[in-house]
Amino acid sequence: MINIHIIKQINQRNVQLNIQAELPKIYAIVGRSGVGKTTLLNTIAGISKAETCFIQVNEDILSDGEHIRKVQNRQIGYLFQDNQLFPHMTVYENIHYMQPEHDFTNQLVEHLSIKNCLNQYPSTLSGGEAQRVALCRVLSVKPNLLLLDEPFSSLDDETKEEGISLIKYIYQTWQIPIILVTHSKLEVESLADEIIEIK
Repeated sequence: MINIHIIKQINQRNVQLNIQAELPKIYAIVGRSGVGKTTLLNTIAGISKAETCFIQVNEDILSDGEHIRKVQNRQIGYLFQDNQLFPHMTVYENIHYMQPEHDFTNQLVEHLSIKNCLNQYPSTLSGGEAQRVALCRVLSVKPNLLLLDEPFSSLDDETKEEGISLIKYIYQTWQIPIILVTHSKLEVESLADEIIEIK
């Protein structure tokens, strides 16, 4: 279950986001550049504050205006546009930055086909590999909600299709809600159960 109601003032205008559903869906947030799509994701993650903010995921109320749960305690996975892998850390160190190694992370490594690059550094990875590593790190915290900020924008068409298939796999396997910010018609048509246009 997910219940999100946000009113955020951006450039002297109010931007709103309303999502309410009992069952998991993939939501695509679309709109012109600069309208505030990423800011809304940041608000859900707890990185940014809003004038009005109520966020509930399953039974957990993450924000109700008075009580705001810290970012690290929200169990939200957030994949940024540039992956934000630490360049001075190996793939293994990046993956286990937030969670120590355990059976679950080992299973993720196997499922995401990145076992062969655990000792490599991010600069040596292909775009698709870097994306899978970033997803592995995000999923290592066992999130109840996954946020994706234009995750395929810098990838070539073939790698983008692989990424879309991977998100479908995660959604079908985990059955958690996913909120995706995108400008891509292909991504919207391939992934979204519901489209939210920010005007």
